[in-house]
Amino acid sequence: QVRLVESGGGLVQAGASLSLSCATSGLTFTRYSMAWFRQAPGKERDFVASISGRDGGTSYSDSVKGRFTISRDNAKNLVYLQMDSLKPEDTAVYYCAARMNWPLRTPDAYIYWGQGTQVTVSS
Repeated sequence: QVRLVESGGGLVQAGASLSLSCATSGLTFTRYSMAWFRQAPGKERDFVASISGRDGGTSYSDSVKGRFTISRDNAKNLVYLQMDSLKPEDTAVYYCAARMNWPLRTPDAYIYWGQGTQVTVSS
């Protein structure tokens, strides 16, 4: 049984940092690309960042590029999202997702999802 469990969300002020983690189990981790998505109330689920399982290549949405960093620890089956210089518009539920082979930016391409963790940034 595949499980993805996010942690690390919380309430912070604008300009602060947060680090999210996603613990995975039940899958051959290095075969999977991992991604973070986020969803604000009343909005669609949006791509944030991805990291390839094959070569560790990363990709970011324009809105977070230069502020967020995705990484993975293949020995521990973990994926991280370091979020710096947070803005109120980063407020959302953040989801970890997994798919085999190359990473994509569309939520429908991902077959495994975590339950999400809330990030709230106050102004």
